[in-house]
Amino acid sequence: MTTTPTADVEATLRQIAELTAAGCQIVRVAVPSQDDADALPAIAHKSKIPVVADIHFQPRYVFAAIDAGCAAVRVNPGNIKAFDDKVRQIATAASAAGVPIRIGVNAGSLDPRLLARHGGATAQALAESALWEASLFEEHGFTDLKISVKHHDPLTTVAAYRALAAACDYPLHLGVTEAGPPPQGTIKSATAFAILLAEGIGDTLRVSLTAPPVEEVTTGIQILQSLGLRERQLEIVSCPSCGRAQVDVYALTAKVSAAFDGFPHPLRVAVMGCVVNGPGEAREADLGVSSGNGKGQIFVRGKVVRTVPEAQIVDALIDEALRLTETADTDTTGTARTGRVPAAQERTGEPAPDPVHTQQNPERSTPS
Repeated sequence: MTTTPTADVEATLRQIAELTAAGCQIVRVAVPSQDDADALPAIAHKSKIPVVADIHFQPRYVFAAIDAGCAAVRVNPGNIKAFDDKVRQIATAASAAGVPIRIGVNAGSLDPRLLARHGGATAQALAESALWEASLFEEHGFTDLKISVKHHDPLTTVAAYRALAAACDYPLHLGVTEAGPPPQGTIKSATAFAILLAEGIGDTLRVSLTAPPVEEVTTGIQILQSLGLRERQLEIVSCPSCGRAQVDVYALTAKVSAAFDGFPHPLRVAVMGCVVNGPGEAREADLGVSSGNGKGQIFVRGKVVRTVPEAQIVDALIDEALRLTETADTDTTGTARTGRVPAAQERTGEPAPDPVHTQQNPERSTPS
């Protein structure tokens, strides 16, 4: 989600471009004022990825977002004035324009009636709120819906999404709201997402961090890659260091990470600091180094190709990476092969699933 004032079209489009470059596939923009609503046509037209309008309080901005050509509209029923009375008009307008609606329920803005009934923003209260609002749209024949139920506690979030998945077939947008700054927010989000995605629950996601939005996107992508739900890019495997280490693993890993920053091929690079796990991990990676006694053994696809002084390790890894990717076969998509398969395929023998669900709902993608 963008953090710029949406009314500032140039700044918002610039941030959308940064998010797109980082791997974002859908972007959400806040629409708290008429000036923001007026900016939506230009943003929706010029953005290279689908734009979702985020609406709170004023239902008239929902219609403005639909008219502006936004790919989808997120509504928060808990804080939109007389929302239930506007469902028919919203359904009619969205249906005519072919615009999906995301019902976004948040623990912090739950309907007071549900809070009173359940004694707080419980998982049951969140799921009930979302399903009730979905039923109102269904009464008017509108089912192009997506649902999110976000809570700051990852286990409550998991319980709420499980309840939704059992009760409906709508696509679900995952999120742990107000997760906090890294590393806390990263850990809370990864905990909830790993549980739900492993159970086949979830179609899109947003990592909500008190951090720049690009960091949200890169964190989400890394979570998906770790679960085998997105093609792995460059991965650094490095040991945590211990009393056996014969090299400054922290400094060496930092240098290797900096040297490979932006490397365009999906290699797994191991940076190891002792002889216990070092050789084994280095052999399992596409490219690796096992360090000790002022030297580093360089491994390429399981074989030692040379031994270099410690000061030359980074340059040697870069040289071997370039040589490896220059000679690699390419698959039908043009992606360099590294001799390894995605984690999901290693477990099941089947190709890893594509996280981008290209159904009629254009909000089905990852992450936003």
